[in-house]
Amino acid sequence: MARDNINDILVFLAVARERSFTRAAAKLGMTQSALSHTVRALEERLGVRLLTRTTRSVSPTEAGERLMQNVAPRLEEIEAEIAAVSDLGDKPAGTIRITAIDHVIDSVLWPRLAPILPQYPDLHVEMSSDYRIVDIAAERYDIGVRHGDQVDKDMIAVRLTPDVQMMIVAAPAYFEWHAVPATAQELMKHNCINLRLASSGGLYAWELRHDGRDFEAQVRGQTVFTNVYHMLNAALSGVGVTYLPESLVGPYVRSGRLVSVMPDWCAVFPGLHAYYPSRRQASRALALVIDTIRHKG
Repeated sequence: MARDNINDILVFLAVARERSFTRAAAKLGMTQSALSHTVRALEERLGVRLLTRTTRSVSPTEAGERLMQNVAPRLEEIEAEIAAVSDLGDKPAGTIRITAIDHVIDSVLWPRLAPILPQYPDLHVEMSSDYRIVDIAAERYDIGVRHGDQVDKDMIAVRLTPDVQMMIVAAPAYFEWHAVPATAQELMKHNCINLRLASSGGLYAWELRHDGRDFEAQVRGQTVFTNVYHMLNAALSGVGVTYLPESLVGPYVRSGRLVSVMPDWCAVFPGLHAYYPSRRQASRALALVIDTIRHKG
């Protein structure tokens, strides 16, 4: 196969992994039409269909699955060797791709990484905001960031933060018209601001803890969002009660713009951890990024 086809295979792999031309185009920085044209041209050259396309979904055919299983790992090995050669230079170089939720990028990753970037002009960092539990190996990320209990056992995990205290909060104006809840049963009667999970499509069940017992509260309300900043803004506007990390809502509680309720019902989650595959030898760039974002306390 001509060497030019390698780029086309990488495009195909992106579509097959994302199961979407739209998402793959956004990830690769290409237009959908250019990406579709590239895949069709590859299929014509190979003489076999690689993707099954419907109006709602995209999935690899048997030939496409074989390409993913047998060719993708070899391309990853080539990329790893190229990165290793680049790593022989004087300074860390290359692109490190990270997946985390938006609040973590804003409050943890970016404040720690921004100061070092001018020192290493050949280091590039790509951060993707995603609320899904991402398979970082399959989606070609170098680092994932999640709570410690969400990290697979076969990953190397590095702590980024202390344990995460959750808070139930609402605006003072909301409690001018609603009684302050003191129990889970009372909480269920309130207008709760919810998070829809990207992975399952369901609503997040508030993970509460009281008297040493853990349980999930399936609260309901008028508003549902897909990121924590929108939930925070809804709470600040007085719409209802929400459940968010102290690192996000604490400043508003201390300033009086939000009121914390039921503190003895709020869970403490394992701290945020950066993780990456244990089988991967850390490049100089990856090692630098991990050391920069790790918890130093």
